[in-house]
Amino acid sequence: MRQILHIAALCLMACPTWAREITTAADIPPEPIVIVGEVHDNPHHHQFQADVILAQRPAAVVFEMLSPEQAAVITPELLGDAAALEAALGWEASGWPDFDIYYPIFAALGAARVYGAAAPRDMVRAAIGSGAAAVFDGDAARFGLDKSLPDAQQAAREADQQVAHCNALPEQMLGGMVEAQRLRDATFAAVTAQALSDTGGPVIVITGNGHTRRDRGIPAALAHAGITDVIAFGQFEEPPEGDVPFDLWRVTDPVERDDPCAAFSK
Repeated sequence: MRQILHIAALCLMACPTWAREITTAADIPPEPIVIVGEVHDNPHHHQFQADVILAQRPAAVVFEMLSPEQAAVITPELLGDAAALEAALGWEASGWPDFDIYYPIFAALGAARVYGAAAPRDMVRAAIGSGAAAVFDGDAARFGLDKSLPDAQQAAREADQQVAHCNALPEQMLGGMVEAQRLRDATFAAVTAQALSDTGGPVIVITGNGHTRRDRGIPAALAHAGITDVIAFGQFEEPPEGDVPFDLWRVTDPVERDDPCAAFSK
C-alpha cells in the first residue's frame, strides 16, 4: 500500500491539475517549498524572485548559483553592499550572468538562511561517464537515482539536451548529459530537504526553469523522498504551448542576447 501511495504522489507531482498563469508574486500561495524558476540572463525574472522572497519571508533560500562554501561567506553586512558581496562570492569567475541582475534577490533575503546547492564541477563531469547514482554524495535511492528512466522520458530528455546544446553534441554523449542533469536535480533536492529540516521552512529555491519542472526536476526528486508540499513556478519569455510542467507560471518580455549557438559554429 505504501508503494502504491508513493506512486500516486509521483503522478500528482508530474501532472498538476491546477496549473495556471499568474502575474504577481502575491498570486503564489505559501507552501513549505516554493521553487522559482528563471531564464538565467533575464533581469525581469530575478526581480520577480526577489518579490516572491519579500512576499513570503522564507526561513531559508536555496541557490543553484552558489556552492555551500560561497553561501557560508554571506553576512547581513555583505547583503547591504552589492560590490562587496560580489567580490566575496567570486561571482565574476563563476560563469553566471552579471551580478547586478541577481543582486535584487540577495537584497531581499532579510534574515533568511542561505544555502548553496551547486554540485562540484568534477562531480558533475564524473556523472557524465559513471552515472548520477555512482557519484551522488548521499543516498542515491532516496532521490530516485538508483532507477533508470523510462525509455520515453530518457529519449525526451536526451532530445532536450541536444537542443540545449545547439544540436552540436555527439549522440553517444547525450545519455551522460542526462545523468549530469539528474545529479544536479538530486543535489538541489537534497539541499532543499536539508534546509526544510534545519529551519522548518518555508524554503524558496532559486534555479533555472529546467530544474523547476515537476515531471523531471527538483519536485520529482523531492517526491521520491516523500516531500510533496511543493510549488513549481516557471518564468517564460513567450507563452508556453501544450502541457505545462509547472504549477504556476508567468510570461515576461524577452531580453536581447547574442546567438547562444554561435560558439558552437566556430
